[in-house]
Parts: sequence; structure tokens; C-alpha cells
Amino acid sequence: MSNKKILMITGDFTEDYETMVPFQALMSVGHTVHAVCPDKKSGDTVATAIHDFEGDQTYTEKPGHRFALNATFADIKVEDYDALVIPGGRAPEYLRLNKEVIAMVKHFFDADKPVAAVCHGAQLLAAAGVLENRKCSAYPACQPEVELANGQFMDIPVDQAVTDGNLVTAPAWPAHPAWLAQFYVLLAK
Repeated sequence: MSNKKILMITGDFTEDYETMVPFQALMSVGHTVHAVCPDKKSGDTVATAIHDFEGDQTYTEKPGHRFALNATFADIKVEDYDALVIPGGRAPEYLRLNKEVIAMVKHFFDADKPVAAVCHGAQLLAAAGVLENRKCSAYPACQPEVELANGQFMDIPVDQAVTDGNLVTAPAWPAHPAWLAQFYVLLAK
């Protein structure tokens, strides 16, 4: 697999594992990953949250690590990137309100470049209008948004992922092995 240049769009209270694990895993196999957040520059950090499944009706949330951004949002030219990663957590709920972020997401679909989204990342995909007639997994609470965006919500086990064309999605961080494996296949094409 040749070295790809990958953009990761994240923000405050992104899910810790869903940000740090793919960031490090993609770099460990030779890819360049630029993590950005609107209104922040390289060297700034975002707060992360750890979401866990402890038998409650929904996930629990605990403070995570500070995640250092390594690129400046305002400097990004999406044409220079081969793929996009969208972590979950609470960040997608407000990132979807940013017109520049929405335009960035649309670019990757218009150009048919690989996109990997996990958990609440589907909120950003739905807001960008890129899910029509697409299979998409996400955290179960995002099912209405996927369906309102005319996507097909895939209710799969929490440790699985689904690929539809250039898009690979998963319900949450327990799916990292399956989700990353499927993303690696897209990156190799």
C-alpha cells in the first residue's frame, strides 16, 4: 500500500479511541495523517472523551486525553488529500454546522476518494448530504439521521464495519480492527 495523504477532521470532545487509534494506526503503516479542527492551528489540542459501554441504556462518558492537532484547518486544500477520516464522539454534532467542513466532506465524495467514519461521524455525513442510497453504520442513536439523509442504516455488531463504494463505516471503537482493515483495502485501490 503506497503512502497516502489522509485528512482527519475532528474537534473538541471527539471520542478518544476513535481519534487516537486510527491516527496512530494509519501513520504506523506509512500514511501521512493531518488532524485538523476549525478555528485551530497545528500544535493546538482538542479535548477528547472516552465513551464506554458499561450496561447502561447508552454509553458513559469520561474525560480523555488532549489530542494534539498537527495541521492548521485554515491551510487545508482538500484536493491535496487522498482520503478522509471522521472520528465520532460529540464533535460531529457541531462540526456539521460549519460550512467549510461540509464542503470538505462533499469533496471526498464528489472525487470518489476513500472515507472512513465511525460512530457519530455519521452525523457529519448526513449533514453533508452524501448518504443517499448508501449503506452506513453508526452508533445506534444516529439511525434516524442516516435514514433522514436517505441512507440505509446498517444495524451490525459493535465490532464490525461495512463498506459501500468509497465509504467504510462502523458503530463504535470496538470495530477498529474491522473498520481499519476495510479502510486499508480502499486506500490500496
